[in-house]
Amino acid sequence: MYWRSRLARLIELTDIRFSYPGHSPVLNGAALTVSAGGRVCISGYNGAGKSTMLKLIVGLLRPDSGRTLAFGKERVREEDFHEVRCQAGFVFQDPDDQLFCPTVAEDIAFGPLNLGKSKDEARAIVNRVLDQLDLAYLRDRITYKLLGGEKRLVSLTSVLAMDPQVLLLDEPTNALDERNEARLREILKDLPQAMVIVSHDADFRENLGTRALHMTGGVLQPIA
Repeated sequence: MYWRSRLARLIELTDIRFSYPGHSPVLNGAALTVSAGGRVCISGYNGAGKSTMLKLIVGLLRPDSGRTLAFGKERVREEDFHEVRCQAGFVFQDPDDQLFCPTVAEDIAFGPLNLGKSKDEARAIVNRVLDQLDLAYLRDRITYKLLGGEKRLVSLTSVLAMDPQVLLLDEPTNALDERNEARLREILKDLPQAMVIVSHDADFRENLGTRALHMTGGVLQPIA
């Protein structure tokens, strides 16, 4: 079952500064707060630092300076982020970066098994999340043979199998046709998790977001 946190603020980034080696700063004092039940939508030009911020939240990148609080604790070292990666489910921009097991069921089961679930428990979780998203027909499909929209939905399902408190979605409508985009939107609307949604799709952001921010000059600015 999805665990509802008692913490009003699940994630809080303060004065985050980050540069890739040999490049100008991407983030220059950025701040972000994600509260339980909130859906924060972030827009911005390519290269503005949107995807970088998502990677900083889960510790795939480390800031040059600034403070990261996640689920009630400050996160600094690699071991600090192990829990964060379980509680903040990152859906990558390219599903091929996320799906690597031979079948859909195996890919979804990978996370729960990694958390110490038994094979029977993992199998039950696979069935539950596929039924929840009405995707049971994909259960035994070969992952690399899935269509683009199917891969996107399976990527989300594999993250949901971990029962995260927050979903981090990087350009979730990228390469989706109208039908699959509508399906994804309806799925996300029904989920209880807090979300950070990075998207160029203004309609998608407007339909899902409770708060809108724009990344510019290395900081996040509220959109009225």
